[in-house]
Amino acid sequence: MNGNDRKGLVLQDRDRRLLQELATMRVFDREQAKCVAGFSSTTRANCRLLALTKTGLLRRFFLGTKAGGKKALYALSPAGAKLIGVPYRGPRRSRDEVLVADFFVAHQLFVNDFYCAVKHRETPVPGVRFIRWMGFWEPLESGSPLIPDGYFELQTPAKTLAAFLEVDLGHEGHAVWKAKVEEYLRYAVSGHFAERFHGPQFRVLVVTNSDRRMHALRATVAARTQKLFWFTTFDSITNGGPWSSVWLRPKDDQPQSLLSRP
Repeated sequence: MNGNDRKGLVLQDRDRRLLQELATMRVFDREQAKCVAGFSSTTRANCRLLALTKTGLLRRFFLGTKAGGKKALYALSPAGAKLIGVPYRGPRRSRDEVLVADFFVAHQLFVNDFYCAVKHRETPVPGVRFIRWMGFWEPLESGSPLIPDGYFELQTPAKTLAAFLEVDLGHEGHAVWKAKVEEYLRYAVSGHFAERFHGPQFRVLVVTNSDRRMHALRATVAARTQKLFWFTTFDSITNGGPWSSVWLRPKDDQPQSLLSRP
């Protein structure tokens, strides 16, 4: 293979962008691929994903749906990772395997939905600009078990908004969340955030799969702190977007927007 051609496929800038995005997203479905690569046509997206799969740059597998069907998912292959100069990482699922249930994949797809909303969709507030997103393959720092689901920064007219993301599907118990809260609080006062991310402070955004779960987590966090943490649900983000007033603080029942405060 040379730099521009593999088995007859001429790589386009959009193909390389798709592979680069997948290095961050780890796995995506067609709709997420359309979002990050700018496909306006579902047919064209399907054709391109199939071509990249056939030439060995993507690996395809399937996830069973509640309706009894299946949807295709894609991850980087070793060749695709090599092409864009990133380590080959998971998920390592068999080619064309049909997954009945896969916690990692389901969790990552929710993380990716938030990533798409933050990076690839316009914010309704003038003067707000996406700066960067970071994923984590290892703990946030040595000696800590904390591995956030993501981190992003936005430039607003007033300041830089920095936030870690925690996607919760209801699988982590009370003790796990208590420990997680303590780790974030310790990190906030350690000075290590400013050293690594060059900012004075951060938020922790928690997105859950139900109102009941959200309120349970709010109670867990509120027993320890009223700072740092913001909560919402997947449905609220789907219906209103992440920049609408869909966020709750640990002890404040008034919904707020992430961008409403200076």
